[in-house]
Amino acid sequence: MKIIYIDCGMGCAGDMLGAALYELLPEERQREVLEKMNALGLGDVSISAEKVQRAGIAGTQMHVVIAGEEEESVDVHEHDHHHNHEHGHHHGHGHEHDDHEHHHHHEHEHDDHGHDHEYHHDHDHHHDHEHHHHHHHHTALADIEKTISAMPLEDSVKEDVLAVYRLLAEAEAHAHGTDTGSVHFHEVGTKDAIADITFVCLLLRELRPERITASPVHVGSGKVRCAHGILPVPAPATAHLLTGIPSYGGELKAELCTPTGAALLKHFVTEFGPMPVLRVEKTGYGCGKKEFEGYANLLRVMIGEAEDKKDMVIEFVTNVDDMTPEDAGFASEQLFAAGAIEVYTQTVYMKKNRPGLLLSVMCREENRDAVLHALFRHTTTIGVREYRSVRHVLERSIETRETPYGEVRVKKSTGFGVTREKIEHDDLARIAKEQGMSIADIRAKIQA
Repeated sequence: MKIIYIDCGMGCAGDMLGAALYELLPEERQREVLEKMNALGLGDVSISAEKVQRAGIAGTQMHVVIAGEEEESVDVHEHDHHHNHEHGHHHGHGHEHDDHEHHHHHEHEHDDHGHDHEYHHDHDHHHDHEHHHHHHHHTALADIEKTISAMPLEDSVKEDVLAVYRLLAEAEAHAHGTDTGSVHFHEVGTKDAIADITFVCLLLRELRPERITASPVHVGSGKVRCAHGILPVPAPATAHLLTGIPSYGGELKAELCTPTGAALLKHFVTEFGPMPVLRVEKTGYGCGKKEFEGYANLLRVMIGEAEDKKDMVIEFVTNVDDMTPEDAGFASEQLFAAGAIEVYTQTVYMKKNRPGLLLSVMCREENRDAVLHALFRHTTTIGVREYRSVRHVLERSIETRETPYGEVRVKKSTGFGVTREKIEHDDLARIAKEQGMSIADIRAKIQA
């Protein structure tokens, strides 16, 4: 199984994630993807990649240039200390300008990446020091959806881009207590964000991982100035997007996870936790523009094949010839309750030609004592044989899918070069009853 693992130890932003994934491609494919990105029809947007270093580590930094100018946010912490009028724009995670309001007031009281990222409704947009960038136009979600739908890309890529943008709109609507139709995005920031999001979606389509996992997300700490004032990190939209995702703060006073980064993680990542066991094939590093003392401002991704899954199990086996079928059934229930992973019987002939049962019970080491105790307690056995075995198994997961008959759960098993899917029987049975059809007919219609 091909797996991508995203290391979010320095947070996550769209441009950094795109840069890291870009490094996983062969050079010839990198050129092709950049050509495809620059042919999207986004008007005055151009995208390029640059090799840079962060804390001595080589990586890639993406540049999105709009009308000849690269969009970046002011690092407000720098302006606290360098009260000048130079347009020295820096931020740790590139250009998440769907997320930035660019109110570069120079009285900021906090340390962050300068990410002013509240999508808003009819807000004035200005720079105190006349740093006008013509961000006064705003775009509704419906217009963005039209732009994305018109891009010359595979439908599956466009569907991913649309899904991520809708997550962003929902998060902003939730933060403002409104609906997605009332959320408006900066025109320039919208182009920037579409480029970042599309780049990630296109790269993942090229890489075609079977599973994407990630570490818990480092969000940073401190405060960030948004259109509506100074807010804690993570900002409301980011916090909403990270609902259900393990995240943590730290001593670094910066906004490390942007809303776009959080939306991409929410859409694509199926599991957050430690790095899985992988035979790593390649590692990519995406660099942020800001450099932090003592920290490498990098997002790292790894791609590789997962080790085929195996685990050690204990197998208890016993022969009994003086139990009723009813008692054997009850014993089976109690063994499962004690932690058994498999319980099954076979018919055998025993002493004096008596028909009996060969009872087999499998469990893991941590449940050994409880299962053995239940075996003696709930069966008539006076002796049990114990074996240790290596069990090779497929990786199993359950997905929920929409069908014309409502949601169904699908059991998916992968590994050892095979993939199998099976619709949950209980869901098929429920739909068959509701529709007055056979299970076989419902299964065929859903699979079709």
